[in-house]
Amino acid sequence: MSAYPVRPNSAFVTLLTKPSYLPGVLVLHDSLASKPVSSAYPLIVMVTPAVPHEAREILRLRGIKVSSSRIRPVEAMGPEPGKWVVNPHDSRFIDAWTKLRVFELYEYERVVLLDADMLVRKNMDELMHIELPGEDWIAGAHACACNPRQLKHYPVDWVPENCAHTPMRHPICLSSPPQITSESPRPYGLINSVSLCAAIKHGAQNAQCLLNLRTFLQTSPRIQEYAFADQDLISDFFTGRWKPLPYIYNALKTSRFTHPSMWRDDEVKCVHYVLDKPWMEKPTWDTDAADAVRVTHSWWWEALERLERRLKGDDCLGLWDLVGPYLRVTVQIN
Repeated sequence: MSAYPVRPNSAFVTLLTKPSYLPGVLVLHDSLASKPVSSAYPLIVMVTPAVPHEAREILRLRGIKVSSSRIRPVEAMGPEPGKWVVNPHDSRFIDAWTKLRVFELYEYERVVLLDADMLVRKNMDELMHIELPGEDWIAGAHACACNPRQLKHYPVDWVPENCAHTPMRHPICLSSPPQITSESPRPYGLINSVSLCAAIKHGAQNAQCLLNLRTFLQTSPRIQEYAFADQDLISDFFTGRWKPLPYIYNALKTSRFTHPSMWRDDEVKCVHYVLDKPWMEKPTWDTDAADAVRVTHSWWWEALERLERRLKGDDCLGLWDLVGPYLRVTVQIN
């Protein structure tokens, strides 16, 4: 339950571009709305034309209604054809550009963008109230530059010693997130917008901000250098205009083993399932990393089981039968 007064015209927002991510959106929505989180704010789901009617109907059956504008149709967004080439390993980033549509939600004074592969474990309504220095500022957690799988196509400076989270220690990391200085390694300046958990203040300047953002996307020669799509663009465009947040608002599941001096299970408010998605495939990690990932994946499956019990308990429309086909992994990871 939120300890803060409800801020009007504010919402959490996520993006759905393909039906295979429907289980993620449903669990995210349920984790926000149900105990112990019980957020006071709705989840707005931006959907692209590629999302079929059946998937949209499932959202409606879960109370995400068109009549309350909680399903928001949007067109896909991205660079001009040929200006950006994605590594085959990261084809999932093709749709990530469309998250920039969040800046078009003019009817909201404050929105917090969450990825569909996130799970909210503790109330974080305070994000609707954090102070931002200006209407063209955002807030978010740093990207983790450790590259634990040592993927060769990642930037060469993505190593643990250049990661903003490496020097962080508990409990100081909860109140003092990494700060960016002129001497910081380049990755310190990267906001994690591939898994963005950001507060965005809408106001009179927002229309100009969106116009500038679109122009940057279509004209900047740097676009072709980006490895992480919208994450790199957001980091470039908002250089000097983003406020760092503690890792707990965007806790990458990998941080549980890459940054154990910072991570505490009971402090995490929002966990992000980068790489392997819990409902798509079992984790393919080794030794200690595998154990750490299994723990975080078990949280997601526990949340799904709670949702399943509720749906089967009071659902006369066979909703669970509609969701089931989108679950590639059908057993809980222990």
